[in-house]
Amino acid sequence: MANLLDIRRRIRSVTNTRQITKAMKMVSAAKLRRAQERALAARPYAQMLTNVLKSLVSRAEIYDPDSGEARHPLLAQREQRNILLIVVTGDKGLAGAFNTNILKAAMKFLQSKSGKHVEIEAIGRKGRDFLRRRFPRAEPRSRQEGDHSASESMISLVGEHVGVLNRLDYPLVWSIAERVIERYTAWEIDSAYVLFNEFKSVIAQRLIVEQILPIEQIGETLVRQAEEMSQEERERAVEAAKGTGVALRPVDTRSIDVEAAKFATANVDYIYEQAPAELFRSLLPKYVGVQIFRALLESVAAEHAARMTAMDAATNNATDMIDSLTLAMNRVRQAKITKEIIEIVSGAAAAS
Repeated sequence: MANLLDIRRRIRSVTNTRQITKAMKMVSAAKLRRAQERALAARPYAQMLTNVLKSLVSRAEIYDPDSGEARHPLLAQREQRNILLIVVTGDKGLAGAFNTNILKAAMKFLQSKSGKHVEIEAIGRKGRDFLRRRFPRAEPRSRQEGDHSASESMISLVGEHVGVLNRLDYPLVWSIAERVIERYTAWEIDSAYVLFNEFKSVIAQRLIVEQILPIEQIGETLVRQAEEMSQEERERAVEAAKGTGVALRPVDTRSIDVEAAKFATANVDYIYEQAPAELFRSLLPKYVGVQIFRALLESVAAEHAARMTAMDAATNNATDMIDSLTLAMNRVRQAKITKEIIEIVSGAAAAS
């Protein structure tokens, strides 16, 4: 059995660790509130952009009436031989199973695309390190338009973006989206997906693979793979959010969304400065950029929520350990006192 001094030293060590994890929990809660506010602030722009595009669809011929083919390359549907997957993870650890679950979902998606050529762009240090160890680093493939020759089955890492989530802004995200759009337009890839944690609130999250190219229907989220939170995870998140000021449920914006949607459905002939078809061609790439930006914003919020929950669990575990060590210390001290009393009584009895 450990002596009294060792137990006291360990109690002090665990107490200091508990103070650190409790502070990290509150920091993550504060960052989560800011991330939620930022994601909510970006929503009106995305909603109105979607509504403008829906309105333009009804006023511009986006499909050729004779052949039925899309007049914009981002709407063109073709056989998926070369696929681009954008994997969004965190740059730091101490977030529980947040990064692990994303990477497991990525491997599951890659297995479902067996026989295809898949290129991966990793956003986040944790995903970059994991994927770099398993797949070769390669330059993005090029393919001439009209070349439909089958490509060999291969998975490669073609891009990495570390530190993006710490200073997330739209110009930086647009540079990523612009490159994806250019590659799709040049027929270098046949489809593009983004894998991230969709965040609505602390108890409303899911890990999804969302198709961003080709665009099948404006305003609709094309989820190709999804994993919901378990009931146990929701309960832990609720316990972690208590006393932090973090909202458990998403902000109700249904009335605002209904009013905004009237722009696209109103029976009004709007007068645009440019021709509707020209506006549509200009705004459609921005629509793709907004989708990627939304995915990154929600991933940042989900990471802070995961870290807040993990630090709350660590704080609770430290408290339990302190209680257990305190009980052990009392037992050791009691045994020591009892031994000393026995020695005194035995000495007195021997003297008499």
